[in-house]
Amino acid sequence: MDSRAIEEIRLRTRSRVLELRFSDGGHCELPFEYLRVYSPSAEVQGHGPGQEVLVTGKENVRIVEVEPVGNYAVRLVFDDGHDSGLYTFAYLQALGAQQQENWRTYLARLEQAGVRRSG
Repeated sequence: MDSRAIEEIRLRTRSRVLELRFSDGGHCELPFEYLRVYSPSAEVQGHGPGQEVLVTGKENVRIVEVEPVGNYAVRLVFDDGHDSGLYTFAYLQALGAQQQENWRTYLARLEQAGVRRSG
């Protein structure tokens, strides 16, 4: 992972996107649903490889608060009550860099489980 610093975090509630601006001028826009289903929390990631939980039904989830944690992370508070994931800046950068691949993987996992998205 590169070491670009996150200079700005904007919560865009209408479009349900968290916008990140990096020190090198780059930026990414991460949909709330994507952030929720890829939460770094143990509830989603499990406690080891192969224990990941498929999170479904989060098409309309909203982030209601972004809480800074030192100079290295944020805690995202979702309107479904989920707030236990600590999103380090490195993790957010990785989510941005791998967004297309991660989203394809997520959609494939939904299909394999026989779950349809409503959005």
